[in-house]
Amino acid sequence: MQKICFVCHGNICRSPMAEFLFKRILEEHGRTEDFQVSSKATSSEEIYRGQGNPVYPPVREILEGLGIDCSKKRACQLQKEDYENYDYFIGMDERNRENMRRILGGDPNGKVSLLGDYTDHPHPIADPWYSGEFQACYEDILEGCRGLWEQIKEK
Repeated sequence: MQKICFVCHGNICRSPMAEFLFKRILEEHGRTEDFQVSSKATSSEEIYRGQGNPVYPPVREILEGLGIDCSKKRACQLQKEDYENYDYFIGMDERNRENMRRILGGDPNGKVSLLGDYTDHPHPIADPWYSGEFQACYEDILEGCRGLWEQIKEK
């Protein structure tokens, strides 16, 4: 079983969107049993007294429009011990990558990458929290998830 953790700053926009879109790709290909997919944050900003915030409403609306229920998802933070539990840590931008490596204590096995690197034109996935461009973010994440699928489906 391959284990994938998508990571962004707060785990309420980009990484949960990637988590649920990649799970949809797995469903479409009948491969849900071969993968474990989750998402986490590099920050604790969206976690209060141990309770993570839900997926941000504009992201939830996009996912619901696709028939994807993300209502049970709550933000959670990446921990150092996660390094041994996943095969891939996929961030959204360079800051995520730097913070993942800091939290995980480095990346000796080359598990950390960026979702945009799985596209035909590698680029960071912009944070829609700041830009307000949720649809563009969705399109970038979907492209990255499809590219990731193509690279790891035979492993």
